[in-house]
Amino acid sequence: MASIKATGLVKRYGTVKAVHGIDFEIADGEFVAILGPSGCGKSSTMRMIAGLETVSEGTIEIDGKVVNDVRARDRNVAMSFESYALYPTISIYENIAFPLRSAGMNADEIDRRVRDIAEKMELVPLLGLKPQGLSSGQAQRVGLARALVRKPSVFLLDEPISHLDTRQRYRMRRFIKQLHQQYHYTMIYVTHDQEEALALADRVMVMSNGLIQQMAPPDEIYARPVNAFVAGFVGEPPINFFDCRLARDGGRWTLAFEGQTLTLPERLSDKAAQLGSEALAAVRPHFLSIGANGPLVLEGKVFVTEELQDQNLVMVDVGKVRFTLVAHPSVRPRRGEVVPLTIDADHLLLFPQDNSRRIDDDLAA
Repeated sequence: MASIKATGLVKRYGTVKAVHGIDFEIADGEFVAILGPSGCGKSSTMRMIAGLETVSEGTIEIDGKVVNDVRARDRNVAMSFESYALYPTISIYENIAFPLRSAGMNADEIDRRVRDIAEKMELVPLLGLKPQGLSSGQAQRVGLARALVRKPSVFLLDEPISHLDTRQRYRMRRFIKQLHQQYHYTMIYVTHDQEEALALADRVMVMSNGLIQQMAPPDEIYARPVNAFVAGFVGEPPINFFDCRLARDGGRWTLAFEGQTLTLPERLSDKAAQLGSEALAAVRPHFLSIGANGPLVLEGKVFVTEELQDQNLVMVDVGKVRFTLVAHPSVRPRRGEVVPLTIDADHLLLFPQDNSRRIDDDLAA
């Protein structure tokens, strides 16, 4: 096992700066997911930890030792990629044994380790086969076994299951979580899929434009995002944003939106005072409901209801803003129906309009 610390970490590719001087620490045995859109710097960060990319500026420490100039093979770091990169002409047994043979380990120890990891990963019946006979899920497990058989200090996974179908991804997610619980490896999991990150990690590092936006446990990332980018990138269906005006009315703050005025809960008073007269408000679809069920109620017109069997997604237009809410399957309002829309006051979020770009703006940049 190993701890990891990055200080002022920068990665340049020619004149392009992919990682912009980030700092983070990962504890021994911790599972951290690096989450962000394509081009945000997450894979470059992981590859620098692995030693596959040189560090342009800053330092990386593994167990307190600076490893900037340590070769990848000497860092005791194992990696698993989206592409399994199995050797097609040799058996599954030999694929798993390959890194041990390259390290000069004796045959008895190789056999013991290969059979031990194969048993734990349910690969024993496949050891005599070649990769061409495997399913995608089986091939991914072989790739993971080949990385784990070395008993690494740090285990890095770069979008390892993104190409699998929905059922296989679900099974592999459970399998990877089980591996972490069983072996207590320090694990870094790079993904653009927020569901994977929230389901697997002890903490999630959200990146955008080469910078860490927030690094926190999944529930904090979801419930208390530090800016609109994190709020917009995490959560499915996506969060609802709407521009609003804030004003002080006696001892309370109010929110004005599309001709309607709502009195903000006391917990948002300090935030409203910091933001001033204009703000970007946000609420997740799970914290909206049809009906006048609380103090924060808007009126809107139903655009469409998507029936998904286990839940319904209802789109409601309030002025020029279209809200999405998650409803029980029995809730089926008609298109064009005027309905009250209640915002759960405990889950309303406020962000500044000037320095927190929305996710669609960020991806279009």
